Amino acid sequence: MARILVAEDDAAVREFVYRALRQRGHDVTAVTDGLSALQALGKDSFELLLTDIRMPGLDGVTLALKVAKDHPDVTIMMMTGYATEEQRAHNLDRLIHRVVSKPFTLDEICKATDEALAAGATPAA
Repeated sequence: MARILVAEDDAAVREFVYRALRQRGHDVTAVTDGLSALQALGKDSFELLLTDIRMPGLDGVTLALKVAKDHPDVTIMMMTGYATEEQRAHNLDRLIHRVVSKPFTLDEICKATDEALAAGATPAA
């Protein structure tokens, strides 16, 4: 399956997504913030970055911009529980595959991940 990096500061959401994607057979690394995600990307290669938008330190939007520049082969998908943050992410349409709104179900996050992986590094228009 795929190597996926999850950046999420909320422990419950991070664990939920981690377990859901592992259950689907993916190799998942989960980190607590954007800086940790950059460190992980410097050590390993990933096919997909699934990041929260609002995180302390380096937020998901800044992380997405950096990853799109430095790791253009990584597909980026974002998640948020805030409508205003979702709008910020939609301003990045050329760089990210999609934004998943929280709360989401196990089926929703798995389906969104499958779609992002199938799309490869080509962002949605």
